[in-house]
Amino acid sequence: MEGEPPTSRNPAGGTARFQQKREAILAAAAEAINEQSAKGMTFADVARRVGLNTTSVTYYFKRKEDLAAAAFEHTLDYLLVMLDAALEAATPADRVRRYLALNMARLERVRTGDERPLAVLSDLRAMEDPARERLMSGWREVFRRTRALWGRPANRAAKDLHGARAHVLLENTFWLPAWLLRYEPDQYPRVEARLFDIFAHGIAGPAAAWTPLSLDLAHDEREPGRAAFLLAATRLINELGYRGASVQRIASQLNVTKGSFYHHLDAKDDLVIACYRRSFDTIAAAQRLADEAGGTHWQRLSSAVATLLDVQFAERAPLLRTTALSGLPANVRSAMVDRSNLVARRYAGTIMDGIAEGSCRPVDALIASQTLMALQNAAFDMRKWAATMPRERAIAMYASTLLFGLFDDRAVGERE
Repeated sequence: MEGEPPTSRNPAGGTARFQQKREAILAAAAEAINEQSAKGMTFADVARRVGLNTTSVTYYFKRKEDLAAAAFEHTLDYLLVMLDAALEAATPADRVRRYLALNMARLERVRTGDERPLAVLSDLRAMEDPARERLMSGWREVFRRTRALWGRPANRAAKDLHGARAHVLLENTFWLPAWLLRYEPDQYPRVEARLFDIFAHGIAGPAAAWTPLSLDLAHDEREPGRAAFLLAATRLINELGYRGASVQRIASQLNVTKGSFYHHLDAKDDLVIACYRRSFDTIAAAQRLADEAGGTHWQRLSSAVATLLDVQFAERAPLLRTTALSGLPANVRSAMVDRSNLVARRYAGTIMDGIAEGSCRPVDALIASQTLMALQNAAFDMRKWAATMPRERAIAMYASTLLFGLFDDRAVGERE
């Protein structure tokens, strides 16, 4: 991209041939990371993808960890370039529109084979120092520049709100590749327009108020020991990714032996699958309870979303993030995405019924449902942010980003 800095993605110096091969290796590493996670990536696999032998790859990167770090830096640099371009626009809405457009254009080039995918950033926290600290510093800069799309905050309340909006925007652009493949490339401009409409104006109808019901998701566990393993594993995988959350670490969290782990589950893949199923069952339960409580479909939607955000911010029994997907076998990963889409379709149905009764805005319900999946999935990462304010306020503020839009303060009162 024009204007990119001379970083790991486009390092200064070296011959053109050296640069070309290095970039090819980085692109292959990104694909391997996205399929297998950073810890699962191997030099042999990367070499195979670029038609080199393993020794040739080590000429460019001495250790696998160096290659993974360079692939992540490549992604961070790319994000910063897009954000800098977006920041040149005049208003927050224009900046967000520009950032979304740049992301959509990149994904279209990936789809048509004109560009290679970027490495997903889910494994950053699982990296070892000193690379980890350098990468996390890069991620914090990405977040700061994203938050700057809304300008300088006037007070603490505005800074909190801008932070929530920045997180939801980033997570939605990261989630795009998971569902955009269901659209033909010539439909991308329409998807972009409908997605920005949701970003700009939200899902709530003009008369909708933020009055969610608190739904009781508590239930008796048939196997308390197994449930404890699932919760400990979910927290660690959310923090460190699939490969970073070892069986030993999970057992240590519970002060039990690795043998106790295998008493409850046959293998680590079984654990991740079980964690996903528990998370999807929790989401489905919230949706079902919201329907049983009745009211308008806006009321049902807002109650389900608020309840699940409370689950994420409380951290008692969080939902498993999509960070674990890259470590799973392809067929299992596909099955988990299919289950995610079933949950999203139920959201879409609620939104469509809300549109029909007038409690929700006329939006593309299928696209809106995917934005909600990204919102509730990512909220776990904002639990420290949420802890700085009353829980109800944090839930309202975070939910407002999509339910009322990224530029509307209706759901959030002022707090100095």
